[in-house]
Amino acid sequence: MESNRSARRRRLADRVATAGVAAGGLAVIASILGILAFLLIEVWPLLRAAQVEALPAIPIEGSAAAALTIDEHLTHVATLDPGGAVRVHARDGALVFERSLARDGEAPIVRTAAPPGDSTLAATTADGRIRVVPVAWRASFHDGVREIAPHLGDTITLDMDPGGRPMGAFAARLDPETGDVFAAAQLANGALAIVRRARETSFVTGEVSETTTRTMLAPAPKLTALVADRAGRRLYGAAQEGHLLSWDLRASETPATATADAGDSPITTLALLLGERSLLVGQADGRTSVWFEAGGVLTRVREVAQLPDAVRAIAASPRSRVFLAQDASGNAGLYAATSGRELWSGASPSPAALAAAFSPRGDAVAFSGAGEVAILGIDAPHPEASFASLFLPVWYEGHPKPDLVWQSSGGTDDFEPKLSLTPLLAGTLKGTFYSLALAVPLAVLGAMYTSQFMHPRLQRFVKPSVELMASLPSVVLGFLAGLWLAPRVETAFTGLVLCALVLPLCAVTGGISWSLLPARWRARRAAGSEVFWYAILIGGGLWLSVAASPWIDTALFAGSFPQWLHDAAGLRYDQRNAVVVGIAMGFAVIPIIFAISEDAFSNVPQHLAAGSLALGASRWQTVTRVVLPTASPGIFSAVMVGFGRAVGETMIVLMATGNTPILDWSPFNGFRTLSANVAVEIPEAPAGATLYRTLFLAALLLFALTFVVNTLAELVRQRLRRRFARL
Repeated sequence: MESNRSARRRRLADRVATAGVAAGGLAVIASILGILAFLLIEVWPLLRAAQVEALPAIPIEGSAAAALTIDEHLTHVATLDPGGAVRVHARDGALVFERSLARDGEAPIVRTAAPPGDSTLAATTADGRIRVVPVAWRASFHDGVREIAPHLGDTITLDMDPGGRPMGAFAARLDPETGDVFAAAQLANGALAIVRRARETSFVTGEVSETTTRTMLAPAPKLTALVADRAGRRLYGAAQEGHLLSWDLRASETPATATADAGDSPITTLALLLGERSLLVGQADGRTSVWFEAGGVLTRVREVAQLPDAVRAIAASPRSRVFLAQDASGNAGLYAATSGRELWSGASPSPAALAAAFSPRGDAVAFSGAGEVAILGIDAPHPEASFASLFLPVWYEGHPKPDLVWQSSGGTDDFEPKLSLTPLLAGTLKGTFYSLALAVPLAVLGAMYTSQFMHPRLQRFVKPSVELMASLPSVVLGFLAGLWLAPRVETAFTGLVLCALVLPLCAVTGGISWSLLPARWRARRAAGSEVFWYAILIGGGLWLSVAASPWIDTALFAGSFPQWLHDAAGLRYDQRNAVVVGIAMGFAVIPIIFAISEDAFSNVPQHLAAGSLALGASRWQTVTRVVLPTASPGIFSAVMVGFGRAVGETMIVLMATGNTPILDWSPFNGFRTLSANVAVEIPEAPAGATLYRTLFLAALLLFALTFVVNTLAELVRQRLRRRFARL
């Protein structure tokens, strides 16, 4: 009876244990799948297309506007019609303000424009003048309700042509903070007139003084479009025959004209992207391309859009490098200039629109139509993200060629984010390679010696001591590597290289010299004491190698290896480099590989080794030809576990590499890994922004990398196990 109760208790305990183990395994799988699902949820919005919808139009009086600007809340719109009438309408179409830039008894309006990002309207008159009117949207709150009060500033008039003749293409910019005005126009004789009006406020009296300067540039071919940056440093023009002209107005009093060929198709419109360093060029064949200076030459960087008909209007976002292009047939498209990504394409809500303008928030585009202003709402939160921009070379502003760059932030709001993950992925593999290059030979050979050759009395001390190394915090290893090891490696690098030759020679010398000692003398020594002899020789070899480093530098490298490396090979030696990381991270990976490899060697059935020895094989032959192949599945698993440890390491590479996201396989340079990049960037990344989700993509890449490597490792391990199972 008692035995039956005991049996039932054992069966119950067995079922409970089985259920507990199964539940734990399922919990682990569920946790991993949950992490994967969370990463995918955070990354998926990067791939989502832009959401575009037509919003209710704003009715307006008069003819279709030739230029317009809209407030950030989409409650009011200011329009300028071809006759020079400025009108401000509310959302319901009510007329709020009206002013004419064509004054009674004066010359009529010839051309109109709305400089992007300035919230101003400008026009030229038939007597050679430019008139600019600033538009302000003043927000206030009454009883918790926001109210927008439009305000038209004083009209600013600039005399461009003293001869009072009509002008051609023109550009006008107003700085709303300082009140400075810049204007450029092509006169009737082809010359370019540059007028600047600067305002200065006295700190003592508060009086405002105005200074107007005029510059005349050499005649140019007839221009169809002219744009300038807000500060008046750069001026771009489009000639009828399809040439681009640029003037650097900072160069001298008479800046030279630079010309670039845009192809056979005439240029129809020009616009500047955020930052005003990149130029958008729309052409009669429907192409829209991005241009900027590379190597001092205005260069076509990429073609972004291809519309069916001639490009009529381009509107650039004031918040990002997104722009909308519309052709003469009413086709429109939304594009990201840097990534080259098409965010949306479709029919324009105003096919015959003469002009288009982004809202200040970049979330809508207004189109001038007959009797109304059509509005297209835009939700494009991550235009910078595409496969090309994240993994392939991209030609960024100011760079001489396409490049792989990670630079997530800059000193200005118009900074162009550079979010290439390729340098980080290469840095991860680089750090892993150098750490495993040190850890795998030492750990596997050390495990083989400990398991197969070392005396059991010493094994009881060696194995726990090596495993204890795994408990050292990685932040401590990174601290020591960055502040203590890196300077010493720099001063004794040649000695470190010499160690790679001297230490194996010392080990071989130790074995030979120990075997040559009299057998009677060796028999009186404690078993395993040869280890101390090896340690003395290897320690001496290490000391001699480091001590010889200054002599080697003087004899071969003119006294300094880092300086010689720079002078002779053009390579820069960074103090915190891949060699330092390889040593520090190798020290962290060795205990893991050693422990698993030692277990693999120890678990080889003893009868295999005994049978080999009985057949006359030496101990070395038995270990290398019988024990090592049999233990190879476990050793392979140990190396893969060490690989995963190295790939995911954060603190050591963060503190010992200089954390520089460069793509260079040189062992003398630093790098940045995916894990270190997440640790550095995530505290400053705005939640939900492109940088934030790109960091989650980096984490997903780490997840996928370790998953794929471990899966392949398991397949190889199973194959090795089947192959050597018959031994």
